[in-house]
This record gives sequence, C-alpha cells and structure tokens, in this order.
Amino acid sequence: MKKVPYTILFALTLFSCSVQRQVKRSAHESLIDDPLLQYAHVGLSVYDPAAGKYLFNHQAEKYFVPASNTKIITCYAAMKHLGTQMPGMGWADLDTAILLFPTGDPTFLHPDFMNQPVMDFLRGTNKPLYISDRSWMTTSLGSGWSWDDYSEYYMAERSPLPVYGNIIRWKQSAGRKEHPNHPGDTVDVFIYSEPEINWPVDFSAPDPDGRFNVKRDRDKNRFVITEGRERSAIRDVPFSTNGLSAGLSLLRDTLHRSVSVWPEDAGIRHSAMRARITLPSGPLDSMLRPMMHRSDNFFAEQALLMTGNHMTGRFREDEAIDSMLRTSLAGMPQKPRWVDGSGLSRYNLFSPMDFVWVLDRMREDFGMDRIMNIFPTPGTGTLKSYGADLSGRIFAKTGTLSGVVALSGFVHTRKGKWLVFSILVNNHRRQPQELRNRMEAFLKDLVERH
Repeated sequence: MKKVPYTILFALTLFSCSVQRQVKRSAHESLIDDPLLQYAHVGLSVYDPAAGKYLFNHQAEKYFVPASNTKIITCYAAMKHLGTQMPGMGWADLDTAILLFPTGDPTFLHPDFMNQPVMDFLRGTNKPLYISDRSWMTTSLGSGWSWDDYSEYYMAERSPLPVYGNIIRWKQSAGRKEHPNHPGDTVDVFIYSEPEINWPVDFSAPDPDGRFNVKRDRDKNRFVITEGRERSAIRDVPFSTNGLSAGLSLLRDTLHRSVSVWPEDAGIRHSAMRARITLPSGPLDSMLRPMMHRSDNFFAEQALLMTGNHMTGRFREDEAIDSMLRTSLAGMPQKPRWVDGSGLSRYNLFSPMDFVWVLDRMREDFGMDRIMNIFPTPGTGTLKSYGADLSGRIFAKTGTLSGVVALSGFVHTRKGKWLVFSILVNNHRRQPQELRNRMEAFLKDLVERH
C-alpha cells in the first residue's frame, strides 16, 4: 500500500479537528447551552459514515425516552425481516375449505389502500372460509400506554386481523332542510359511520362549544355521539378489537359471506401447514412511508407484530424484540429497553448512539434512495413546518410526548456529505415547537458548514 505523506495526514487531522470543533460550537449554541433547555436532559450524537467517526457526542450514551423515534427501530426491523412485500394473508387449501392465517397486515381494507389483493382472493373463492387465531398471544394495547387515551384516533388497538385501520370514521354533515316543520327548523343533520356498523350508539347532550364528538366505552363497542354545529366534521374513533372478534365481524359484513373461526379442538394437518401460501398485499414501503411521514402509531405497532409473526410464527412483540436484539440489532452500543413499535410507551429507553447505529445500518443495508422515499423531508409529513430551504437536505423522524422532543435521521450537506444524527430531549417544560426551532437551527448549520 502506498504511504500517504505525513504532511497530508497532518492536514487531514487538522481539518477533522476543525470540523469537530465547529459541530461542538454549533451544538452548544443552538441546543445544549440554550436557556430553554436549562433544566432539560439533552442527548446528541452526530456521525460521519464516510470517515467512520463521531463528529460530536453529548450524553450520547445515556438513556432517553424516545417517543416516536422508536418507529425508526421498527422501520429497520420490518425492512430487514419482511423483504419488499407485505405479507397480506396466509392460506391453505383443505380440499373442502380454505383455512386463513392472519398476518397482522394493517393495510387490509384500509381506506388509504385502494388495491386489496387479499379481498380479491377471498371474493374469488367459493369454498367455505375458516380462520385461525392461534398465533395471537399479546394484548390490544401496548405496555406503558396511557390507558385513558383509548378513544383517541392515535391509539388504535392492535389485532391479528386489522380491518379499516381498526378505526370507525364518524361523519357529520349538515344541509338546509327542504321541508321544515316550523320557521326555526331549517337544518338537517346527518351522522353516519364508515364502515357501517350495527353496534350500539347513544346520543349525549349538545356540546357547549357546538363541537361534534364521538366517544367509545372503555371495553366494548358502544359509541356516544355529541352532535355539533359544524356543517362538516369527521371523528376517527378506534373500535375495541377483542382479538379477532371485531375485525372478523366487519370482514363478514364487507364480504357478505360467512367466515368461521377454526375450532380450537380441531387439529390442522401437517400437510396443510406445509402447503400454506402467504399472499402479499403490496409493497412494504407503501406502508412504511405513511408510518414515518405521519408518525402512524397503528402502522408501527402492526409492523412490529407482522415482523414478529414472520420470525417466530406468533404475535408476541416481546419475543420479536428479544429475537432481534440478539440477532440483527445485537451491535447497538447501549442495549435498549424496547417494548412497543410506535413509541407510545414511556417504558422505551434508547440512547442517541443507538439511533445513530441503527440509522447507519439502514443506510448500509438499503441505501439512501430507499430511505429518502420512506422518511419525510422538510415541507412534508411531520417535518412540514421546517424551512423549505432544507428540503432534500434532511430526512428524519420526529418524536413527541409530554416533556419529550426527539429528532433523528440524516443530513445531506452542501458539500455532498451524508451525516447521521440523533437529538433526544427529555423533561423539558417548554412548547415543543420552540425546541424544534433550536433543532432546525443546528441542522441548518450542519448543512451549510459541512
């Protein structure tokens, strides 16, 4: 190997030290020493893959609650283990019937996914349909979730057979009444659901502020509707999945035919199991992109369960997580506490260096072209508020919980370098947007200077 002259090595060393000093100065000015973060915990890591070295670390080895940055880990796990196609439905031909094995695919009958290969398959067979739920071994809500948010759109329940995003979309529309009964009787109000349901519905007294609202009972599918004064309003409410039960009921209504649960005391022939086929439902990235762009908790939870079911044959996130931490994620600098797919749980604990490690593995394994198609950039998704001048320069995932703001991803500098970064802030008492503005200033400096 030809030796590099000492003078060149010395110059490169000086340049590297200069870059590190610049990053350190910018980090302290924009984030670490800012009075807004005086009482918060801040972790920051910036890594240069081309040089194979960290440009700056501040408390980067310490554990933080990452909020939705957890979706980065889930995204990598799905990309690593599921390939390029989502497993839509497993099935086996029993000669006299079709036995279905749900995969946890969150796009099944989801209104954002018009192409439905699984539904086309089910409609195309005349044989009796049975479905097995023996692989479902977890709960509808994750460990450490805020239980009182059960009726909010962002906490749709997990299930082996998701349908319609495990959400009932309630709509209110108002129009001028054609045949009023008295002078003041001028408005017709219509309230309906998508999909249509036959579950119990009650009405409450009008809201003092005139807002349309729908709440669900804690443990059953009984909905309470509050009529609003809006001309048009939508409210998405998760339904109680009860394992396979609710999804199967809605599937029967949509399919207009019977689908029976395979009896627990009935065995499944080994020949049928060996002949089982998994029908793909579409490109994996068509689900990962909205998962990362809008920080979709439901997609993330189902992505983790799909990955676990693919790896172990069972829907158990703890088994899937343990298996991945021992294999594809074994090299993480600090072994994390990882409990769910979305980051809704405050039990999750990761370090900034963990996220940098996973992001760099993602870059090496799948390339930046695929990553740029999945991650949002300023002006899109959860980075919509970031400056348009940074579009195509930053690709990152946000994370927000009460007291938590996080941002981890990639920076493409003006000089053409890719940098990997993670910023985790815990226990702050400020408005999240104020902290996001500081993060944006730091990243803009990385883009312009390096």
